[in-house]
Amino acid sequence: MYSIDQFSKITNINKLVLRTWENRYGLFKASRTSTNIRVYSDDLLIQALNIKTLNENGYKISFLAKKKHSELNELLEEKVANKNINKSADYYVNKFLEAAVNYDTVLFEKTYKNGVEKFGVIDFYQNVILLTFSKIGLFWLTNRINPGQEHFLSELMKQKILSAIDKKNPVITQSKNWLLFLPPSEYHEIGLIFAKLLLIQNGYEVIYLGANVPLKSLDHIAQKKSIDNILFFSISNFSKENIINSIEYIHSRFKKSKKFLVSDLHLEPKIMKKAKTNIISNINQFLNIIQK
Repeated sequence: MYSIDQFSKITNINKLVLRTWENRYGLFKASRTSTNIRVYSDDLLIQALNIKTLNENGYKISFLAKKKHSELNELLEEKVANKNINKSADYYVNKFLEAAVNYDTVLFEKTYKNGVEKFGVIDFYQNVILLTFSKIGLFWLTNRINPGQEHFLSELMKQKILSAIDKKNPVITQSKNWLLFLPPSEYHEIGLIFAKLLLIQNGYEVIYLGANVPLKSLDHIAQKKSIDNILFFSISNFSKENIINSIEYIHSRFKKSKKFLVSDLHLEPKIMKKAKTNIISNINQFLNIIQK
């Protein structure tokens, strides 16, 4: 169950608006605790996400409030799903979240298949999958999405990207290689796997180590193989706590390598310059680097 504050943050519907819509249209009628506090269910969450998307695409709340769940879905598929990526991204995000909340593999498969066919893997990843996991992250921070739901969605996404990698017949056309890994206490592997797919598509040799890699294990690689480029991620708060140590250790072992960190952190420029490490904040930056 979600408090009104949590519900508002996840759906991006103002709390005053939520109360107004409930009183005026009977929408999102929350249950009440013994102390008369509003609490919202998963079903109401999905309904709110769908109505918010339709409202932003021109439908009036008075009209939407009369529609059943199945009718809202019909409107979304007919009027929103077929628009361009900027207009339809929320539709696909909502469907992924609905699949996660209900552990619905069939809905996930349908959403992924339709989205990739319409927009292509790269645009779909950038505009839908990343936004989906941003929402999931918000759920997780509020402690109102079960870790099982997050892992359910994460594993399905990983399987899709790994399947796309397996279908590739790697042909190395680039002279530079890439070492990919996640530092200690970092387990969010989807972005790293997708980076591997992009690198293989662009003809690079990729040395992939995976998640939660002990820094000491990098010593052997540094001794055995010359590395041109290094890509690592710091997304979770756990890995961020020690990221400076990770950056400095990686630089000490790979002084001649170009190093790239994917993170939303704002680190001290002097530290980054000394460690010869650049921050990547979005997929376009990465594509510009590998497609030069």
